[in-house]
Amino acid sequence: MKLERLPPIKSSLRPTNHPYLTGAWTPQHEEVNAWELEVIEGAIPADIDGVYIRNTENQVHQPLGRHHPFDGDSMLHQISFQGGAASYRNRFVRTRCFIAEQIAGESLWGGLADPWGTSKRPGFGAHGGLKDNASTDVVVHAGKILSTFYQCGEAYALDPETLEQHGVAPWAPLDGVSAHTKVDERTGELLFFNYSTHAPYMHYGVVDRTGKLTNYTPIPLPGPRLPHDMSFSENYSILNDLPVFWDRALLERNIHAVRLHKDLPSRFAILPRHGKAEDVRWFEAEPTYVLHFLNAYEEGDEIIMDGYFQENPTPKPLPGAPEGYEHMMAFLDEASFRPKLHRWRFNLKTGKTREERLDDRILEFGMFNQRFAGRKYRYAYSTTSKPGWFLFNGFVKHDLETGKSQQLTLPEGRYASESPFAPRVNAKDEDDGYLVSFIIDENAGTSECILIDCKRFEDGPVVRIALPHKISSGTHSCWADRAFIRNGVIGA
Repeated sequence: MKLERLPPIKSSLRPTNHPYLTGAWTPQHEEVNAWELEVIEGAIPADIDGVYIRNTENQVHQPLGRHHPFDGDSMLHQISFQGGAASYRNRFVRTRCFIAEQIAGESLWGGLADPWGTSKRPGFGAHGGLKDNASTDVVVHAGKILSTFYQCGEAYALDPETLEQHGVAPWAPLDGVSAHTKVDERTGELLFFNYSTHAPYMHYGVVDRTGKLTNYTPIPLPGPRLPHDMSFSENYSILNDLPVFWDRALLERNIHAVRLHKDLPSRFAILPRHGKAEDVRWFEAEPTYVLHFLNAYEEGDEIIMDGYFQENPTPKPLPGAPEGYEHMMAFLDEASFRPKLHRWRFNLKTGKTREERLDDRILEFGMFNQRFAGRKYRYAYSTTSKPGWFLFNGFVKHDLETGKSQQLTLPEGRYASESPFAPRVNAKDEDDGYLVSFIIDENAGTSECILIDCKRFEDGPVVRIALPHKISSGTHSCWADRAFIRNGVIGA
């Protein structure tokens, strides 16, 4: 392995026993370029050509308060595959807040678990008191990476090959951009939403393949909400108003307490992709919270949407958690909020919703072949998690046509990243490709990249590639074919 280390960043972080600042969540501060990576096992396939990009949260300075893992600064880790070889690089996203704290040499903003007023400077996003760290989601659109913040931030652009920083996306609106922007690789369009504590409380927008904002419209809601994701079909976008949101009376006192409002249904807003507020049709469903949707498609009079239905969206404090962290750890623990793979059917003719459970296992962070985004698809890939922790310990491949599945569980102490599907060059079938994931090995104190052949799913990795350092855990990732980076659409 050949390695180039970049100049170090300033850090004031002190030793700690915090459960999400240690172990697999130990912050990574080193930035490098690495090539001629060591293959631990197997061989790098020559039929994969693109980049895998993983967003991670990395706390740089000593927290002002109680630190939540989502408070950490964004670091993007990228591995590039081409011609049977791989290279790696990683960079902090130079958000305005990251730069300000580098200049100050300390934390300037409190976190998600801290009371209002902890921050030393005004905050950003729907919460209004947090740092815009851009550390939640990552996609590639119009030839650029977009790194985004779940509470609505500025959306930061980087080069997907070099990780060169390009600053705030020029089309980003005043109310920001939520994590979970959606890219339709067939049209090159990016679909997004944002939310806030002021009317109309939500907006929806479309950015074309050249990076031009072509649609931006209010989606009026009854009050402040906490949507986290959206979905789309070929002709429609699907937004949500779910009954898990801040207690309104406490919010007036700047206390951000999330509550399940049991008397309210889940509501889904369906509108044409380029539609306006007056085109929205609302569909009601069983009350729940949904962190992540998979895919949606049109079939006859119906729009069919898959995602992860939470059976217990506001869990009680986690028994046995480290003292003082019981509440936070329950909300991070899938075994506590119990997400299940679920299907909603919205009938555009009758206005009715039907629902069905697709899998009764605790699953989340689903992926699928993005060439089928917005269209009928057969295969989905979910992660399993370690009970009590926000850590992925395996994968499930779902055949949504037959209802069958295959499961692959990692050895104890090895934890995966969110794992997108990378199609083979000249792929013939929907599942003709690989799952790509970064692995954190707590037993060895190392990290690696693995590829799983989705045609031979239960055989395990076809290759294990050593990374130059142990990375931190985090949230989301994406895959981008090199041809898509270059052209902005599939098949151009």
